[in-house]
Amino acid sequence: MNLTVASEEIARSLEFRHLSSIRGIAIDLRYATANNFVGRDLYSPFDCAWLHVQAAAGLEQVVAWLHARRPGLTPVVLDALRPQRVQQQLWDTLAGTGLQMYLANPLRGSIHSYGMAVDITLLDEHGRELDMGTGFDDMTELSHPALEEGFLVAGQLTEEQVANRRLLREAMNQAGFVGINTEWWHFDCGDRELVRRTFRRVL
Repeated sequence: MNLTVASEEIARSLEFRHLSSIRGIAIDLRYATANNFVGRDLYSPFDCAWLHVQAAAGLEQVVAWLHARRPGLTPVVLDALRPQRVQQQLWDTLAGTGLQMYLANPLRGSIHSYGMAVDITLLDEHGRELDMGTGFDDMTELSHPALEEGFLVAGQLTEEQVANRRLLREAMNQAGFVGINTEWWHFDCGDRELVRRTFRRVL
C-alpha cells in the first residue's frame, strides 16, 4: 500500500472528511491566514480543512460530550491536516532558533500530516476563546501542560486558566485524543507511532 497521498487528491479520498461536515464546531485555521507565528498564509492554494475519518468521528464525540455537559461551549479547530510540505516550511522557519522542539521533524512526520492530530480550543457562548493562559502557538513553557501545576502555585497561571485547560483535555481524552506535554492545544488521535506506521501521510 502506498503510504503517501498528495494534498491535491484529498477531496477524492474516502479516508478524509472535510471539517465543514462536522456539526457543532467552529473553524479558524491559523496557518491559512497571517495570524500565526510565521506571519503569512502557509496553506493556499490548498484546502487544509480536513481530518482523517477516525479523527473526525472523535471530534464529533467531543461536540456531543460538551453539548451534554457544558452547553454553550463550542470547539474551534485551529489546525487539522497539515501537509508534509507545510511542516517542512515551519521546520525551516524555526531552524537555529531553539524552538524546533515544538515541531515534529518532517523526516519522521507530524501526526498533523496524517490528518490524525488537531489543534483546538473552546469558545464561550459569545464566541470568545476561553482563557487558557497563553494563546495558540505560544512557544514558551507557560504553554506546557506538564508544567502548569507549578505555574499555578507560582501565580503565573490562574485557577480559571488551568480549569479551562483541564476541561479541554477531558473533552478530548474521552473521545480518544491524547495531549502532549508542551502544547495545551495539541491532541493526537490515538497512538502516534501506530499512525506513522499504518496511515497515509499527506504530502
